[in-house]
Amino acid sequence: MITAFRKTAETFAAGAKTLAQQYFVSPEVFAEEQDRIFSKQWVLVGHQSQLAEAGDYFVAEVASESLIVVRDKRGEIRGFYNVCRHRGTRLKEDACGHASTIQCPYHAWTYALDGRLLGAPHMDDVPGFDKADYPLHRVSLGLWEGFIFVNLAASDPLTSILSQRERRTSLPDASYKSLEAWFAPLQGKFSHWNMSILQPAKRIEYEVRANWKLMFENYSECYHCPGVHPQLQKVSPYDSAENDLREGPFLGGFMKINPGKSLTKSGNACAAFVGKTENLQQVFYYSIFPNMLLSLHPEYVMVHQLWPQSPRRTLIVCDWLFHPDAFGRKDFRPDDAIEFWDMVNRQDWHVCELSQQGISSRAYEPGPYSARESIPAAWDEYYLRRMKT
Repeated sequence: MITAFRKTAETFAAGAKTLAQQYFVSPEVFAEEQDRIFSKQWVLVGHQSQLAEAGDYFVAEVASESLIVVRDKRGEIRGFYNVCRHRGTRLKEDACGHASTIQCPYHAWTYALDGRLLGAPHMDDVPGFDKADYPLHRVSLGLWEGFIFVNLAASDPLTSILSQRERRTSLPDASYKSLEAWFAPLQGKFSHWNMSILQPAKRIEYEVRANWKLMFENYSECYHCPGVHPQLQKVSPYDSAENDLREGPFLGGFMKINPGKSLTKSGNACAAFVGKTENLQQVFYYSIFPNMLLSLHPEYVMVHQLWPQSPRRTLIVCDWLFHPDAFGRKDFRPDDAIEFWDMVNRQDWHVCELSQQGISSRAYEPGPYSARESIPAAWDEYYLRRMKT
């Protein structure tokens, strides 16, 4: 997908309005989103740097399903439903950790890191029992630019990975696309940021009392920046946005950074550059449907995962990633960037919470988007399309 960058206002469709109230407050709509979107799309769950060694794992929850994401002894990253094949017991309770095997805490059924059942005490006494028939149920998993995505649509335990002996093929949802097909429009677009080799410096989790869609809409415009983000506005002019991805599941573009400045608390660069950055005076912001916000700076990458908890509450997981070479340098000051964006993040979450409060009122009705909000309008349009399929 190669398109020219255009000013935000140049691509605005006149007449676009915000979403109706039901999309922000209705439990029925929330349940439908979990079914139509989060159960059927490729969803971001982490970065491969979280699984540095064989045996490293973390647990993710997607559409109410608990999943184990683990690096096996061959170095491959795999995903499994967090469900024992014996009596369905939850296998892992910790959010992350390291293990040589996956063992059920109930009856000690033990699985290899690749999902094979290794041991099942006293089951040899059961006629016809074969450990090969009871591997962990896999979840469809793939990597894009070092980021780990899962898709439940191709991971139905009843039709996907059964026994190694049976070798049955999976029967994915009709709307399912492979990870490669899903990200094909972005092929090579972000390669020079070297995101697959970046290393984490900090993670902050935010509990926001607002609907998840409000964070996407807020992220996709800087119409609010002069009043909400005075510190950001001093470094990156709010009216400098130009977008090259203007419709569909991938949206965004760049904003300018004032000459000699960086998006840090001091205004100075805080680390070695993440890759072959052509222009040090630009920061790129892209939303990747349905739960990823990707912010690409000359010297670091910031990533948000959005996890809807209810119609009025969202968990946001924010990671700051830097080039491995930056960590050994004397001029490495990651906190300069982290503290700056933690401040900006909290400013954003506050106005999103105010929006949620106002939208919940009987007085709310959809309002007109401004010409500087063409990307939120495009996001709404794609969201509504996914809710109808």
